[in-house]
Amino acid sequence: MITNENAIEYLREKAKQSPKRIVFPEPDDPRVAEAIKYIERERIAIPVVISRDSLDQEKKKKFAEAYFERRKVKGISLLDAEAALTDPLLYGAMLCRFGEADGFVAGAKYTTSSVARAAIHCLEPDPDIGLICSCFIMVVPECSYGEQGVFLYADCGIIPYPTSEQLALIGIASAKFIQKVFAITPRVAFLSFSTKGSAEGRWVEKVQEAVRIAREKNSGFLLDGELQADAALVPEVARIKLEESEVAGKANVLIFPNLDAGNICYKLTERMAKARAIGPLILGMKQPCSDLSRGCNAQDIVDCAAVTVIRSHGNTGH
Repeated sequence: MITNENAIEYLREKAKQSPKRIVFPEPDDPRVAEAIKYIERERIAIPVVISRDSLDQEKKKKFAEAYFERRKVKGISLLDAEAALTDPLLYGAMLCRFGEADGFVAGAKYTTSSVARAAIHCLEPDPDIGLICSCFIMVVPECSYGEQGVFLYADCGIIPYPTSEQLALIGIASAKFIQKVFAITPRVAFLSFSTKGSAEGRWVEKVQEAVRIAREKNSGFLLDGELQADAALVPEVARIKLEESEVAGKANVLIFPNLDAGNICYKLTERMAKARAIGPLILGMKQPCSDLSRGCNAQDIVDCAAVTVIRSHGNTGH
């Protein structure tokens, strides 16, 4: 059983069962260097350390040609592509694209937008998801809600104002993710300031439409909405605010209506509830990759690497 007390150990031990090749393109950052030493010592992953001085020239040429073919419709030249592939982040992403690594972890120095662009421009999109988004694993101490204090928050890092269709896909992608990583039953709550029509307006309607679309996709996951956060998490509140629901009062996947809400909430949870926030973990590509908060520490990097290893098991891309 996953709880807030064993979630981190579970992730690291599961990664150790089959360590994978994970690219780290920021080895000069002391937090990354410390994390790499720990990962190697504990055999959580097989670090592939990339710096500007370590790029293989033949591979760089091959990667640049592939990058050019993918990006030439945007007007870049082969010379532009060759210049771009001097960036360890893009080079590392192309290692994953060509099967020479199993995933990458970056973002200690790179911005989220840079990491997301590397994923979009270099990796293969997952056709079962159809968009790129992100999530956080949140491990909240002394909490009985969710999966005994373990949650997934999405999207907290990529899509500022998702449409109803995008929200539906974020919900399904997040459910697939938590099911793969933790082997638990996802219970997906689409959050709002309204519970089942208690308020009105276009923002409420957007979430209601997202739930309808997600259900029409016949994903097989338990999902409900629109729900206020207390109705999603607290059984007593759920019983008061709505009729029987397989999600309300016991949600472990929280889908936020926009990036403002998601990003603010994950940071408040992390700081005020002293939670562990693992991510942003990028969803929507066949090859797994993880962003990092630039305020991360070495243990955050270790945890992101462990999750990236688990996601590469079976190479499903989820």
